[in-house]
Amino acid sequence: MHPGFVSLKDMFPALMLDIRYATPHNLTGGPLDGYLASKALSTREAAQALGTALHALECLGYGLCIFDAYRPQKAVNHFLRWSQTPEDGRTKAEFYPGLDKRMLFPLGYIALRSGHSRGSTIDLTLTENDVPLDMGTCFDFMGEASHHGYTALAEDVLQRRRLLRAVMEDAGFAPYENEWWHYRLNPEPCPDTYFDFDIT
Repeated sequence: MHPGFVSLKDMFPALMLDIRYATPHNLTGGPLDGYLASKALSTREAAQALGTALHALECLGYGLCIFDAYRPQKAVNHFLRWSQTPEDGRTKAEFYPGLDKRMLFPLGYIALRSGHSRGSTIDLTLTENDVPLDMGTCFDFMGEASHHGYTALAEDVLQRRRLLRAVMEDAGFAPYENEWWHYRLNPEPCPDTYFDFDIT
């Protein structure tokens, strides 16, 4: 593991992991380059802040499931190559039903240089009794329903989104308005470095 990075599961055994990019269950339909193990890594600073959020949620009877944390730059490059290949329809209905995948980068759903590659951004959701809760959309749903400002959802779903955001912000993370699951430590310890080591 790269110096300064830690395994979130090793630090916080109560965390659930569902590392989608190490599996076929993601936008591309296959594991991404650099995801050689289903692990969630982050900078130590981001991990410590996540521990604050996890403790606050555990006091309320909730837990956390991590979908993604550190993402190698080569995985971002993999996304770009995938977006430029012809549509095969395998993942469109689940993840981007209303969009042409060629537009996912121009519309800001995927970035050419991701904050995840700097090591302090985490994708996550709430759990209860080790079961991920309904947050209105699946992780990585590319559409308006994933935006923080989207309100055409059941009130209990909206409450859970507000709870996750409040707890993560209190712990020092900034939300991304287009994705209810995406939080970046603010300030970041490596704001200008895009790491590319494999997750092993």
